[in-house]
Amino acid sequence: MKYLFPVLMALSGSTLATETLPNLPPTTAVIQVLRAQPLVQAADSQIQVETANRKRLEAGNHEWSLRLGGQQRKANPNGSPNERFTEWNAALESPLRLPGKAALDAEIGNLGVSLAETAHGDTLHESSRNLLKTWFVWLRETASATQWREQSALLDQQGKALKRRLQLGDTSRLEQIQAEAAQAQAQAQLAQARTRQRNAYEDLRRRFPGLPLQEQEIIAAPQAIDGTAETWINVILEHNHELALARGEAQRAQSLAGRSSRERVPDPTVGVQFSRERSGEENVMGAYISIPLPGSARLAASDASRAQVAVASSREAAVRQRIEAEAAQLHATAVAAIDSWQASRVAAEQLTRAAEMTARSYQLGEGSLSELLASRRLANEAALAARLMQLEALELRYRLMLDAHRLWDFD
Repeated sequence: MKYLFPVLMALSGSTLATETLPNLPPTTAVIQVLRAQPLVQAADSQIQVETANRKRLEAGNHEWSLRLGGQQRKANPNGSPNERFTEWNAALESPLRLPGKAALDAEIGNLGVSLAETAHGDTLHESSRNLLKTWFVWLRETASATQWREQSALLDQQGKALKRRLQLGDTSRLEQIQAEAAQAQAQAQLAQARTRQRNAYEDLRRRFPGLPLQEQEIIAAPQAIDGTAETWINVILEHNHELALARGEAQRAQSLAGRSSRERVPDPTVGVQFSRERSGEENVMGAYISIPLPGSARLAASDASRAQVAVASSREAAVRQRIEAEAAQLHATAVAAIDSWQASRVAAEQLTRAAEMTARSYQLGEGSLSELLASRRLANEAALAARLMQLEALELRYRLMLDAHRLWDFD
């Protein structure tokens, strides 16, 4: 794999919709894979649950009830023989939802659906974060394996040259042993890097089945972060699903408190009844109303609902505070990562040049093999660090764009 440093145009909000996203899987594939995630599917089903719950709240639980009863009457008027009568009665009744309660129930149902939709978006966003993180773990392990493969090939070439020089009597057996030891160390590092690469590949493949996994031959140069920190923070806060969930919970708590306050006045039950007495000699029809007498339990429930509003509001403030701090930290880290990568790239180039000069000096008979091996080890470490920092800067920039809904936006 070759790592180049192409100069790319800085991204802007106006051109974001048409730009390509280097070193990321195709957007269409990402959307398809993420929507198929089990947690996303569960969140989608939860919307259906809340939709049904909204219908339940709108309909209310004030159902009609039918009561039937029967009895035997025995009478002994004025010492006459006992008289027996078969009697029965029936009643049809239903509680009545007082004015204002139905509107609040519908509002609570709508808020439940809205929260479920926001939770679905939050699940999609968290899945996107996990995909981005796992994807870059694979890229970093691939870069590490590539670097150690290049280093191993370089030391192998050097070892062959030493063997020829040893046959010609131009070097010592000690130097050959040192070269073989350096090559063995590089082979060990390469084997470990390949193992980590395979593990990262399997983790990515199994977590996100169907995602096209193609090694990136060119790693793009991370571009500067456009816009100020406050601009990014405000955009992230505006689109953050977790904050929207906390805000929705606070709104629902207010609606529930209003509903609980209305419940301090109980719903009456009205009904009509009919009874047949003395085997049909008497038929009675009437209507009735039943009104529960409110007690301290209803008052306590209303007080608890009002207190829950304060709890939900405080949680919303806490979530906003945490997200704002995390967004500021992410922006600062992403900006600093670009400077770190640029410095590490310069260091890698300088140490690589120094290693090449040391190699030419050694070929001319100046210096020792120990100096050459040390120079190449430093150059290899610097090149690996530069590659990893480049990927880290790229990942942080994409993470910032993702949280601002400028990357893989499903809304």
